[in-house]
Amino acid sequence: MASAETTDIFACTPAQFHKIVTDYEKYPEFLQEVKRCQVLKTEGNRKLIAYTVSVMKEFQYNLWMTEAPDLVSWEFASGDIFKTMKGFWKMTDEGGKCRGTYGVEATFGMFVPGPIAKALVNVNLPNMLSAYHKRVAELYGR
Repeated sequence: MASAETTDIFACTPAQFHKIVTDYEKYPEFLQEVKRCQVLKTEGNRKLIAYTVSVMKEFQYNLWMTEAPDLVSWEFASGDIFKTMKGFWKMTDEGGKCRGTYGVEATFGMFVPGPIAKALVNVNLPNMLSAYHKRVAELYGR
């Protein structure tokens, strides 16, 4: 299993950050590796989301996203490359800004050596955080 976790401070409120994280169909506008993202089904506070992502190669997967006011978590439903995946965004107030903690762990449906699996899970973290910071600035001018 490969895993990653990181925390950063974003120049918006937790509620504003939550809006960005849960606006799944806008992901291709600011997350370079996400080529397509579509809500397939909604069941209460859960949504089934279809992702098409390009990281080294293009692949597709579906995640069940569960939304709470300060937490968005997900679990793997189906897809090309993963056997399992779960993760979260946790949002807390940090003096009027948002402390966002992102965590993910995944296993792959094919043999992937440990160091490569870790790289696949970690490779986009800096770019992803930068993209979220830019999105906050675009939407909230901060």
